[in-house]
Amino acid sequence: MQIRTVGVLGCGLMGSGIAQVSAAAGYKTIVGDLNKKMLERGQARIRKFLEDGIAKGKVTQEQSDTTLANLSATTEFAAMKDCDLIIEAITENIDDKVNAYKLLEAAVSPQTIFTSNTSSLCITELAARTRRPELFGGLHFFNPVPLMKLVEVVRALTTSDETYQTLFAFTQSLGKEPITAPDKPGFIVNRLLVPYLLDAIRCYERGLGTIEDIDKGMKLGCGYPMGPLTLLDFVGLDTTYYIANIMFDEYKDPMFAAPPLLKRMVLAGKLGRKSGEGFYKY
Repeated sequence: MQIRTVGVLGCGLMGSGIAQVSAAAGYKTIVGDLNKKMLERGQARIRKFLEDGIAKGKVTQEQSDTTLANLSATTEFAAMKDCDLIIEAITENIDDKVNAYKLLEAAVSPQTIFTSNTSSLCITELAARTRRPELFGGLHFFNPVPLMKLVEVVRALTTSDETYQTLFAFTQSLGKEPITAPDKPGFIVNRLLVPYLLDAIRCYERGLGTIEDIDKGMKLGCGYPMGPLTLLDFVGLDTTYYIANIMFDEYKDPMFAAPPLLKRMVLAGKLGRKSGEGFYKY
């Protein structure tokens, strides 16, 4: 399967990043979002990233011009009719995703590959809710997409060999390092990361140390680039809470149970960097 034109559904933080790396790799890329303001913010985010890259000497003016020339934006599903691959990066709600797939299927070719950037939902379940389960897989990118090298390629029970191989090769063509992840909640990275983050909150709740000392301990003692509570603020406490609940529902293992403090911080709107306050104030 040859990929020439890529559609990215959703122009939030992840969707805009995915659209940027796709366009930078030479693919004609169409990023779509029904929310016009979200679409405009995402486009502005891409332009700023490229401008900052030029200022730092990490991106040439030619590379920036090429990326922007390959990129277009739309609020209409019909504009994605010629896409060979669609990467869905909308909210982590299965009903919203399924409704989007139905609208896309009415607009695109029966041969178009669908993928989801979900970090927690079952790829097989999403695939089964479409008319192309053999042409459906998972591509889980990491934030910030232009900088993070890893992509988890997730194969549903129904994903064909050709689709899987196409997605793996496409990921490599973006300059990323793909790994094959099982279709289980959390895949590989979050399966290992989420229990670590949740346990850091439990340790803080139980008085193991201050926020600063817990973070400094893991940074200086284990060589991590940031401590777990700083990372929680970066990821988003609401996102972590949501993923933890899905993983607990699947595995019924206490290590995936959200600590009471996490639930209360989310209810209080202390979501991390994006809200201005989480474990730290910004």
